[in-house]
Amino acid sequence: MGRKSICLTMSIVGLILSREVMIIASLMLAAFLWIPTLRAADPAWEYVYEGDTLPDDTSLGADAWQLVGDNRSAEVTDQSELHIDDVGANHCFFLYNIADSALMQQATIEARVKVLSQSGSADFEVLVGMQDGSNSQWLDLFPDHILLNNTSSTHDVDMTEYHILRMVRDTDDLHIYVDDVEVISEPHVGAGESWIGFIFGAGCTACTSEQYWDYLAFTTQGGFSPEELASYATIRGTPDLAYGPVPADGSLYPSTWANLSWRAGLSAVTHDVYLGDNFDDVNDGTGDTFLGNQAARTILAGFPGFAIPDGLVPGTTYYWRIDEVNDADPNSPWRGNVWSFSVPPKTAYFPDPADGAGFVDPNATLSWTAGNGAKLHTFHIGDNYDDVDNATGGTTVGVASYTPGPLELEKVYYWRVDEFDGIETYKGDIWAFTTPGAVGNPEPANGAADVQMNTMLTWTAADNAASHELYFGTDADAVKIATTASPEYVGPRALGAVSYDPGGLDWQSSYAWRVDEVYPTGTVKGITWTFTTADFLLVDDFESYDDIDPAAGEPGINRIFDKWIDGFGTTTNGAVVGNALPPYAETSIVHGGGQSMNYSYDNNLKTSEATLTLVYPRDWTEGGIAKLVVWFRGAGANSAERMFVALNGNAVVYHDDPGVTQKTGWNAWVIDLTRFADQGVNLANANTITIGFGTKGSPAAGGAGQMYFDDIRLYR
Repeated sequence: MGRKSICLTMSIVGLILSREVMIIASLMLAAFLWIPTLRAADPAWEYVYEGDTLPDDTSLGADAWQLVGDNRSAEVTDQSELHIDDVGANHCFFLYNIADSALMQQATIEARVKVLSQSGSADFEVLVGMQDGSNSQWLDLFPDHILLNNTSSTHDVDMTEYHILRMVRDTDDLHIYVDDVEVISEPHVGAGESWIGFIFGAGCTACTSEQYWDYLAFTTQGGFSPEELASYATIRGTPDLAYGPVPADGSLYPSTWANLSWRAGLSAVTHDVYLGDNFDDVNDGTGDTFLGNQAARTILAGFPGFAIPDGLVPGTTYYWRIDEVNDADPNSPWRGNVWSFSVPPKTAYFPDPADGAGFVDPNATLSWTAGNGAKLHTFHIGDNYDDVDNATGGTTVGVASYTPGPLELEKVYYWRVDEFDGIETYKGDIWAFTTPGAVGNPEPANGAADVQMNTMLTWTAADNAASHELYFGTDADAVKIATTASPEYVGPRALGAVSYDPGGLDWQSSYAWRVDEVYPTGTVKGITWTFTTADFLLVDDFESYDDIDPAAGEPGINRIFDKWIDGFGTTTNGAVVGNALPPYAETSIVHGGGQSMNYSYDNNLKTSEATLTLVYPRDWTEGGIAKLVVWFRGAGANSAERMFVALNGNAVVYHDDPGVTQKTGWNAWVIDLTRFADQGVNLANANTITIGFGTKGSPAAGGAGQMYFDDIRLYR
């Protein structure tokens, strides 16, 4: 059974329609809405060309493009752009061959391009598109507009500045987007060509042009709108920022020296470079992290006379930042993101099972990543932390894995791996795991972040324990070694008592806790679990909703539309949240976590509203909070409608952009809470929050569309 059912009397025939049937029927009636074809999960760009080399450079191997014409007019700029300055009597375009014509039936190509000049007898002097034999199609580009070949469809746009163009082929239909907004939609009308693949560049012999290509990306996985597959510019970040760090951000780099490099932002002339082993110093540009301004896009580190002259230190994380500089541009400098890379330690790391893991198979093989330069590994294991910490001897192995089993059930095990690099032995960290039957299932989960300040600690007791001893504090090391005489000791917990309310926790703070199980024969020390609290109060992240349908005749409990009450079954409210069938919450288009709320609105002589009754937080003054943040995502094909948030039913704040429903990608709407308070709302007693479209209380002729919402939060 899918969604809840209601009775609906119709003037022609009497039918009993389930909610899912009504939703599907209403969508069919709203034929003007484009319903995208279902796609495979997580579409991605198959290929990206970024202007590091000429497209036909043999160093690209199988990824090299075929040159059609003469590439003497093409060059790669210092900003990694492909510059084509075609002065005439020549053509210079590039073809990426696709072996199977069937793959071109559902395909997407995107380019970030600008056209400074174009002249001559043919429209296709500057082009980008898809070649499919007699079904080929492309965009013709001009300084002031674009034209879909074989049609009269044009779109005016200043192409002397960079824009992102996307062509989507969905079998017999073509959709053209400029900067993620659909501007042309036409039936596919092909032109006769012999090639099969993707094409771009200067296509006319008797024409001239000057054009710049920042990147070109394509996929044959499907014809994807920007909502389904984000633009490559969005994926890689702001165009004027440095990007593409080498080593990759967050990567491991197993060497004591490095040649760091990056891709320059489009407007950059020089680069301010910051490097150090302290995030805050690099982020703030303090200490000795500023290495200077330079034209080169590389930094040598780890050698005498260069940055970090004594060499990169194993076990250290390094942070670096590139600010792009162009003194002629008033927007300069463009502050870069802080990147990092880590030099692996001499000690073993990345244990499997992970430290703190539960329900580990007693016959499991334990493994780890060898320390930097390790030749031999000495393994220790036991059920007493101190014994393992102080152990000598051990079992020496030549590979980074060991099977100690069979192990006992309902046990906490500690293990350690010492590494030998041929010269020195490096004592390893103590890791821990539990076998089935032992205390486990901590909530919040071990290592959890953004935990709410009103959280309750819960766990699953060991199978045969008589009682529990609970420890809690802010210092993980202190909790790990705490005894019943320590301040971290909360006290004994009786059998069956498997929860603890620590009270209001501090914002953005670290906590640790431990549960020891008491048996008639003694006490077994538990694993130390940790979590950190958030810097916000969570209104809804949509993660808690499930797909459990109620028994016949019973109300739903925790499906997304059981909590967010929409306009289903009414004639005055055009909102419908969630899906017709499980999964009821959106699971593909999310801002954070694994679920979001999809929200269809229909404002044809009505408004659209969905309302959540608040349980926590209801005091919107707690901790000095001052802002409500709502993450949302629209679509270029949506009807333009006002969007509002209402608190306690009648205090309404409208988004400043009347066409906000057409904004693509994820956007944060930040609302100062004084805007509700000024309308008489008692912020210490917030009861409901409503998200709606149209003018609240004033239905009028309007349109329809699909929105997504996620991560509704309160910040200080």
